[in-house]
This record gives sequence, C-alpha cells and structure tokens, in this order.
Amino acid sequence: MDYKNLFEKFNEGGKLLLPDATVTFDAIPWSKHPASPGVELKHIITSERTDGEFSYHLVRIAPNKKIGNHIHENQLETHEVISGTGVCVNDGVELPYEAGIISIFPVGVPHEVIAGDDGLCLFAKFMPALC
Repeated sequence: MDYKNLFEKFNEGGKLLLPDATVTFDAIPWSKHPASPGVELKHIITSERTDGEFSYHLVRIAPNKKIGNHIHENQLETHEVISGTGVCVNDGVELPYEAGIISIFPVGVPHEVIAGDDGLCLFAKFMPALC
C-alpha cells in the first residue's frame, strides 16, 4: 500500500461525516504548531463542536523535526500513524513509528515524537479536547 498516498487522501479528499454536517479536510487550513517548528496541524474537530469532550487533529511533521517532550495534564492522547517513519518516546520508552502504529499516552505521561528522514503524518486525538 502507498501510505504517502493514503495521507494525501486524508489531506486533500478526506471528510468528517456528521449527522448534521460534512467537513472536508481540504477546506481546513494547516496551522503551525505553537511550540514545535516544522510541525503543522489541521484541527478536524475541536471542543467547540464536541462540548469539550474530545478533539481530533491531522498532524504533519517535517523530516527530522519533532514535537518535543511534553505532558498533557488533563488529556489522554492517542496517535494513529498514517505515513512516514519516526520515533515516539512514551514515558521514557522509545517506540518506532510507521504507518499502522497506534500509541496511547495517559494523562500526565511525558512523550515526544521525532520524525525520520521521510517525515511523519498522523492523527492525534485528545480526550477531553485539547482545543
């Protein structure tokens, strides 16, 4: 399977289907990560739409860039890797990232994500919502 193509299917042709709306991913702008250069996010669904219960984000990390070590004091976070490779350090344990991997970070667990030479694309979910 061509995983880079899979990312592009989400990025350019993906849709969030809700009972009362359809949100096309290509209509959502990329936002720069506030603390990590080379990291961009598409906020697919945010607290505004979920009453703060959860948020869902498409994340693109440029080759050899990272989301540095951090903790979410109030959110459980999950990652679903769509394309690329890299490493995730989850509570001090280094985990390989490649398409098909899912990782979970309970509240208060330190973690970071480092993209490989080909970059890294994933979905990140937060419960309750991050934004």
